[in-house]
Amino acid sequence: MNLPLNIVIGNIISLIAGIFIILSMWVNDEKKAYFYQFLNAFILMISSVFFFSWTGVTTMAIAASRNLMVYNDKLTRNWTIFFIIISIVLGLMVNTLGLVGLLPIIAIVQITLCNYHLKSIRTIKTSFIVNSAIYIVYFLAILDFSSAAIESITALIGLISLYRLITHDSGS
Repeated sequence: MNLPLNIVIGNIISLIAGIFIILSMWVNDEKKAYFYQFLNAFILMISSVFFFSWTGVTTMAIAASRNLMVYNDKLTRNWTIFFIIISIVLGLMVNTLGLVGLLPIIAIVQITLCNYHLKSIRTIKTSFIVNSAIYIVYFLAILDFSSAAIESITALIGLISLYRLITHDSGS
């Protein structure tokens, strides 16, 4: 396949994945949210193949596995450490994109730490927004415009939700 066709196919697959990340922000049930995040990561793993982003493939496979662990309430301290180490080691091994290829590694380490440590809805939402910002830059750099757009919408929804949460809490 040639690069322009790969970019089109990758963007279509990424658009499908984006539906699941938006659904994960939309639902109020934690189990459903993590299941939708699993589907998002799994489908983004597939789209990353079309962008020749082997760091993306690797980190999305790890993210999908981690999201299943969170979904099944199995993300322990040891699993958290394992996912961080494997993300860094494998991510660096397959990185062919230089500094751009480091962004998914940074994002997966950041969100893995947050999945394990954060308990407050404010800090969780903030961590999702930070993660979205990292991925927006990454997706734009690899020309995955569908994911960049979806991630931008997701970050905006997160910002609005966080703002409402803060103003509601301060008004109480």
